[in-house]
Amino acid sequence: MRSVFLFVFAAAHYFCVAQAVDQRHEISIGGIRQAIWVKGTDAHKPLLLFLHGGPGNSVMSYADKFCDQLYEHFTVIQWDQRDVGATLNLNRSPIPLTLSVMQRDAELMLDSLLIRFGRSKMYVVGHSWGTALGFHLVRTRAAQIEAFVAIGSMVNQQQSERIALELMKASAVTSNNLSKHKELMTVEIPFRDGQQLYIHRKSLLEYTRSRARLTREHVEQWSEKWLSLFNEASKENLFETLPEVHCPVYIFAGRHDYQTNSVLAEQYFKSLKAPSKGFYWFEKAGHSIPSTFGAKMQDIIIKQILNPPTGL
Repeated sequence: MRSVFLFVFAAAHYFCVAQAVDQRHEISIGGIRQAIWVKGTDAHKPLLLFLHGGPGNSVMSYADKFCDQLYEHFTVIQWDQRDVGATLNLNRSPIPLTLSVMQRDAELMLDSLLIRFGRSKMYVVGHSWGTALGFHLVRTRAAQIEAFVAIGSMVNQQQSERIALELMKASAVTSNNLSKHKELMTVEIPFRDGQQLYIHRKSLLEYTRSRARLTREHVEQWSEKWLSLFNEASKENLFETLPEVHCPVYIFAGRHDYQTNSVLAEQYFKSLKAPSKGFYWFEKAGHSIPSTFGAKMQDIIIKQILNPPTGL
């Protein structure tokens, strides 16, 4: 009897003691090996999958800057998507990079992680392009999502690009900058090539007085690989294709985000039917909330979404 008691006590002790985790893994999904990084102070805490932006923008090298608080409350999983970062180092995609391929990867990754960790649900956070994948998961995997946090949301991206373009044209006219206006008149939505994207994004940085800098070479090189996929995802209008969801959704928006227009995000939030939802303004932020306001972002996720305040 004593040995049984000791076994039960030891088992209970084992499963209650915090087990810190900081490991890199490979998961075979979609016909290739894909890289993940799992980190947290206790592997028993809720799972949180972060969907990076871009497409093509791994965040593994600086994820600690906007996840340091999350590690205390979640087991955080960073995933380098197909043809990105550590996954690209493992293998190249043998098939074209299409929206359906990336969406299927996201579904398979979610399923695989839940099986690997023995869970039925997880939290999902997406930034920018990551929201295109995240909202797809909300559509197809709602029962497996505790909550989805959308940051810099692609809700109707072609319209967002048009709004920004018209704002910049009007600003050029107002400031009598005829050369800038002429340059902007060459831009089409959807973007035809890397040159048009470069003009748009460079002008947007100038319009918002951002200190960030772009080079034509970088944008055109990115466009050769990713622009077709980005344009494909930008066609979706969530107002029409996803008016109702069946899991909690929370939208974070930078007041000065003109890249994924924050006014459109707020309008979508107001029209969205969901079991629970929340909208959070980041008053001084633009598009890059995780890297510029990571502490506030984490604070909201922990205190308002993971542990929402109880009413009286």
